[in-house]
Amino acid sequence: MNEPTTMRRWFGTDGIRGRVGTLPITPEAILRLGFAVGAELISSSERSNRPKVLIGKDTRISGYMLESALEAGFSAAGVDVLLVGPMPTPAVAYLTKALRLQAGVMISASHNPYDDNGIKFFDGAGAKLPDAWELAIEARLEEPMHTRSSKELGKVRRLDDAPGRYIEFCKSTFPSDLDLKGLKIALDCAHGACYHVTPPVFHELGADIQVMGNAPDGININDQCGATYTQAIANFTRSKAADIGIAVDGDGDRLMMCDASGRVFDGDDLLFAIARDRHMHGVLGGGVIGTLMTNYAIERAFAAQGIPFERAKVGDRYVLEALLKNKWILGGENSGHIICLDRHTTGDATVAALQVLAALRSNGVSLSEWMGDLRRLPQVLINVRVENPRSLEVHPEVLAAAEGVQETLKGRGRVLLRASGTEPLLRVMVEGEDLQEVHALAEQLAELASKVA
Repeated sequence: MNEPTTMRRWFGTDGIRGRVGTLPITPEAILRLGFAVGAELISSSERSNRPKVLIGKDTRISGYMLESALEAGFSAAGVDVLLVGPMPTPAVAYLTKALRLQAGVMISASHNPYDDNGIKFFDGAGAKLPDAWELAIEARLEEPMHTRSSKELGKVRRLDDAPGRYIEFCKSTFPSDLDLKGLKIALDCAHGACYHVTPPVFHELGADIQVMGNAPDGININDQCGATYTQAIANFTRSKAADIGIAVDGDGDRLMMCDASGRVFDGDDLLFAIARDRHMHGVLGGGVIGTLMTNYAIERAFAAQGIPFERAKVGDRYVLEALLKNKWILGGENSGHIICLDRHTTGDATVAALQVLAALRSNGVSLSEWMGDLRRLPQVLINVRVENPRSLEVHPEVLAAAEGVQETLKGRGRVLLRASGTEPLLRVMVEGEDLQEVHALAEQLAELASKVA
């Protein structure tokens, strides 16, 4: 592997992402990216045969263009390519591992609008690639691109049975002694990559499925639908008199759910729903990983159940790192990324929904009954615009004030100071039982941060 550089120009916290037509999301740049990744795979491969990669995409119109550019780059580098067309991000991870390929590539900007797009990578085990690998790719992008001889060029073919393979995989994660017969499910596919694979999963397990967001046209992905616009699934669930509502995002790795009344449950709630059932049955496998943004009410609920709980940095890759470090299997974010390592290598909205449904079916309860009176604590988030937010995270006066707020809220809430990774902002977050008190404490901290900046 090439010696990695110290700064990343292309890769962010979750692959490469940006506005289509603006670097790095241009055909020329993605062509070079495909070649750089291909060259790195060849140089690091111990196999005598040429490496093989799989490329999937969501339903954005720009996916056609970026898929062709990646395909050409890999072929020029001497790497064979399998194309699967529109498929969820976790399906790409699963198929890469199942087919014993060297890498998987997903073309998606996840929950973003259609005029954004991006690239995510998975290794041969179906896990997101580490920082060191991304840095090595960045180094190769600085090198000249060249095309291999004609006899060394990579070949490309389409994997026609990819949807069926993924549907069967998802069904296999649901307990074989349970089914979904008699359950009416409202499903919002966000006009995204799940539109043709997630409905059959629930239908084939016996549920009565009512579907919305399953008519992608290239530009309606995530448009007032899906996991990032939960009012749509709440309204749809009520209108169809469904027992439960399920909403996924455009690339199928985020999950939100609602009960029959339209009450929405986010990733924090659903993580608790799964963990509670597994803990009761003695199969939790340790504790649960949340993030710095996991609501304090969830932390207290885990404590009441006797379930160990730890926080990781925001981002599903950091949740995964913490799970592997602790040798635990369950973690997630309030945004809806839920990782069940005994079922999949990455966050999967369809698989996570099945784990929630398994908990409900095995206990003979509805979602609202299972969640009971669990309510998230009021949370106030104030963004303080400053030139150097990271310096404020460790500023003695700000830290002392934050510690004072934490002492005030001891056992009743918490405070979090976090520098934005993308904007010149210090995020001041305070949670507690009393909304008025939380507002006052957050404003107090934000005012001090602005004053000392």
